[in-house]
Amino acid sequence: MGQKIQTGLTFYITGPTACGKTKTAVELAKLIGGEVISADSAQIYKYMDIGAAKPTEEEMQGIRHHLIGELEPDAEYSAAMFQRMAREAADDIRRRGKTPIVAGGSGFYLNALLYDTAFIAKEPNKNTRENYMQIAEQYGNIYLHNLLLAKDPESAASIHANNVKRVIRALMFFDETGMKLSAHNSEQAKKQMSEGARLFILNMDRPLLYERINQRVDSMFAKGLVDEVQRLLDMGFSERLTSMQALGYKETIDYLKNRCSLNEAIDKIKCATRHFAKRQLTWFRHKCGGVWIDIGDLHIIDLIDMAKTSNFWK
Repeated sequence: MGQKIQTGLTFYITGPTACGKTKTAVELAKLIGGEVISADSAQIYKYMDIGAAKPTEEEMQGIRHHLIGELEPDAEYSAAMFQRMAREAADDIRRRGKTPIVAGGSGFYLNALLYDTAFIAKEPNKNTRENYMQIAEQYGNIYLHNLLLAKDPESAASIHANNVKRVIRALMFFDETGMKLSAHNSEQAKKQMSEGARLFILNMDRPLLYERINQRVDSMFAKGLVDEVQRLLDMGFSERLTSMQALGYKETIDYLKNRCSLNEAIDKIKCATRHFAKRQLTWFRHKCGGVWIDIGDLHIIDLIDMAKTSNFWK
């Protein structure tokens, strides 16, 4: 028999990449009668299994997972879409008498759900994204970043020029709304966490985390990441797609296109993933209000007991 949990609660399990979010979410779901909603920007895509670190059937342990493998790789996916789809999944889970457990490391996506972020209804313009990508390729990342600096200096100050995806997102937001993304985010930051939300941020010693990241990357290549990426290209999915720019995929594409050696691609992924984990931790510290838990000290029963206390994050 599972633990009795207060009706209306939603658990959020987040933390840096490779810290054990999936395993923790599954163990919690087994104990309380829950189902998992993936808050990951790459796991939503079909055919992208190894590089996106999708949980296997064995790892799911019979627990139903949502928002995994639902879209074609050439489909647009955004925080706004995640928010809508996650809400629908959570409503469905509750209707069946179970508890939603949102698990993933995309801070922007998590905040959209946690703080009920208001999004502009307009769908993103694919041509605009493509135009900005061409500008970056032709004139360089610094040139593109300077375009953002002219339109939204606050966002430009917080986004590195090499993070082309985020730079383009901020530029597109300004083009489509006439509003600075920084001003929109500042307004949304004033909101309170949704009632019933219980957020847990997993963490571990940095050397151990980096070791786990390196091991995960090695494991991905051993499992066939190169073949997976080649199949995606053979299926006609362009390397310019947002999905194919995901960490691990773009570097492997560079190898397949003879832009670097296999060892160079592996090293690039390891390095980029460690930097990504560092950025995730910074985001969680400044943008999320929740309980930090050392994964080595985590006991699921303790986590449930904390969740039963309405003011547990204060």
